[in-house]
Amino acid sequence: MTASRISAFEIIASGLGYPESPKYLPDGSVLLVEIRNQCLTRIGADGSRTRVADIKGGPNGLALGPDGHAWIANNGGFNWLDVPLPNGQTLAIGTTQPDDYEGGRIEHVNLSDGRVNMAYRSFSDGMDMSGFGPRQPKPVSHPKPLGLRGPDDLVFDKTGHCWISDWGKQRPRDVDVTGIYYAAPDGSKITEMIFPLSCPNGIALSPAEDRLYAAMTYSRQVMYWELDGPGRIRPNPLSMDGSHLLTADLPGQAILDSMTVDEAGNVYVATMLPDGNNPMSNGGFSIISPDGKDVEYVPIQLDGAFAPLPSSLCFGGADRKTLYATCGSAGLLLKATVDTPGLALNFNPYQ
Repeated sequence: MTASRISAFEIIASGLGYPESPKYLPDGSVLLVEIRNQCLTRIGADGSRTRVADIKGGPNGLALGPDGHAWIANNGGFNWLDVPLPNGQTLAIGTTQPDDYEGGRIEHVNLSDGRVNMAYRSFSDGMDMSGFGPRQPKPVSHPKPLGLRGPDDLVFDKTGHCWISDWGKQRPRDVDVTGIYYAAPDGSKITEMIFPLSCPNGIALSPAEDRLYAAMTYSRQVMYWELDGPGRIRPNPLSMDGSHLLTADLPGQAILDSMTVDEAGNVYVATMLPDGNNPMSNGGFSIISPDGKDVEYVPIQLDGAFAPLPSSLCFGGADRKTLYATCGSAGLLLKATVDTPGLALNFNPYQ
């Protein structure tokens, strides 16, 4: 396995409102979303913070698009549960769909002035549900629009189009069944590409963009779909959703959040609660080789603080050998060093 070894983690910022989806910027700062605080925030290299934009609902995923501005996967918000720990720390847990839920959406944020504009709220259900594999288009004169439920993460391919995972929403007695979408960067078209899925979370592309990866939160699996080109899935005929299993060999009872990839093609997945439902424990990161045969787990270790729910990660620095990680429930932004550089993402080669 050519995966990176990860150094000890250092706390860069604390007191954040369930941070997710860090993105490194050329000036050494990190842009991230705060789901609970409903905002887009810039964290300086010195730990200072600037509120870039207010984003109602639940800003969950963040990517820099071909226009150089921020694209947000907005899950529509949560009800929140505060869990006090004996060490004085309080963890924030997002739970069910809130009373003021207005649907999920994809939004665009102008980083120059903080303006937030709607890109997508729905997609058209003009797909054939018969048979197996990814859904196939069928002629529908007036396709029924279906609302996005809880968009979670997004990644841009080299053409500027965007792959989007929709985690859905949970209510006290039921949950959404959702999928993965492919969207144009001008707001003109969004296509449902994979359905049905149960809580698809992190999403990433391989270095050659011949694989689309997704983390399944509760089934504890990292899946991938083979791509024939931008926006074209080559389905696995042996699975209902056209997917391949990269691995389900994950530590303990861990569940999964967001992911990224290094330049060697190894997949890094935020790995929550490896000891089960124990808030006084630390999560970490699972590093999976491209063939799925090797899985390395790197726990987070902090003095005096617990981080049971690491939420997302990215690479940064001029050499892309700094790993930045958000710890959602603990409200932390961390950094560490790695041996293998991260993959240079489209439209943001610094991270």
